[in-house]
Amino acid sequence: MSLLMAFVVLFSTMSFTIDMHYCGDTLVETAMFHKAKGCGMEMEKPSTDGCSITKKSCCDDEQIVVNGQDELQLQAGKISFEQQVVIALFVYTYINLFENLDKSVSSFKDYKPPLVVRQIFKIDETYLI
Repeated sequence: MSLLMAFVVLFSTMSFTIDMHYCGDTLVETAMFHKAKGCGMEMEKPSTDGCSITKKSCCDDEQIVVNGQDELQLQAGKISFEQQVVIALFVYTYINLFENLDKSVSSFKDYKPPLVVRQIFKIDETYLI
C-alpha cells in the first residue's frame, strides 16, 4: 500500500510536455519530454530587413503542457495536548495488551474425565461396520 501511495505522490507532482508536429492536417511526429523534430519541410525565417517575400509554411507545431502539483504540505498540522494524551494512552494500552500472553493457560489441566459406567454404543445397539 505504501508503494502505491509513493507512486501516486510521484505522478501527481510530475510535470511533462507533449510536442506534436503537424504537416498540413496530418500528425507527423509526437515527442514527450523534448521538442518534436518535424518533417523537414519547415520554411526559412524571413530576413531581418523585411524586404523578402516568404511563402506561408504548411507545418504547424503544437505543445501540450501538463503541470504537476507544485505545493505540497510537508509537515502535518500541529497536534494539540489532548490529542497527544490520547495517542500516548493508546500506545501504552496496546503495548500492555499483549504483555502476559507468553504462558499457555489451560482451564482443563486439572480436570479428570468421568469414568465410563456403560458403553453407549452397546446400549443403543449402533455399530459401525
